[in-house]
Amino acid sequence: MTDYTRARRRKHQTGRQSRARSAWLVAAFSIAAILLIGIIACLDYAKSLSLKGAQGGAASAGHYEDGTPWNLRLVNPWSPLPEGYTAGLQEMPGGEKVDSRIYGPLTDMLEAAREGNNGELPRVISGYRTQEVQQSFYDEKVSQYKNEGYSEGEARELAGQWVARPGNSEHQLGLAVDLEGDTYDVFFWLQENSYKYGFIFRYPGSKTDITGTAEEVWHYRYVGVEAATEMYEQGLCLEEYVQGMA
Repeated sequence: MTDYTRARRRKHQTGRQSRARSAWLVAAFSIAAILLIGIIACLDYAKSLSLKGAQGGAASAGHYEDGTPWNLRLVNPWSPLPEGYTAGLQEMPGGEKVDSRIYGPLTDMLEAAREGNNGELPRVISGYRTQEVQQSFYDEKVSQYKNEGYSEGEARELAGQWVARPGNSEHQLGLAVDLEGDTYDVFFWLQENSYKYGFIFRYPGSKTDITGTAEEVWHYRYVGVEAATEMYEQGLCLEEYVQGMA
């Protein structure tokens, strides 16, 4: 074999080895890219599951899967909680808990409400409720009416006007609170000023036929400043406001 032939053969072998290394590197980079994409997809999926758990089936940080903003979720006798709903909670002074997203606006409102409460801070006497707690409240109200002589059906119907059936209570959203003050005047202050902090007087007596709930001067619901201001200025309840959005 001549030197020329040997040189050509070595050059040919070197070329094959170089091409093999290149192919291996391309394959390695491709596999690494696929693995990286898979890892990112898994992290995104886990994040979405976390958001859903925190917001009751929400598809993103601000909206439910049906497009409803988290702060405008309607829960009433005809609109139950989203299936599998859970709330991210934060404890208020006194032990009651609320959705962590309304903690700041709520504490700001209560602090401002001192002026309508003889300088005392109004108290949250009921915040987030579990299904079990709501069931006990409802059952207690039903028993009260039955003891007054009403039939089972009548007692349940009457109880539902004051205590929502389990699964149909805003308290289970974590966005509603019952408040208590040292004077009744604090409720007048709240009715006139709560919208500035994103809260609405949820159950006025003039809207009972629409809300399905008797007047509760102590019950306030967070909807956000923009929505609360519009409802206050236009004299709307949440049902009317949500219907107008459709």
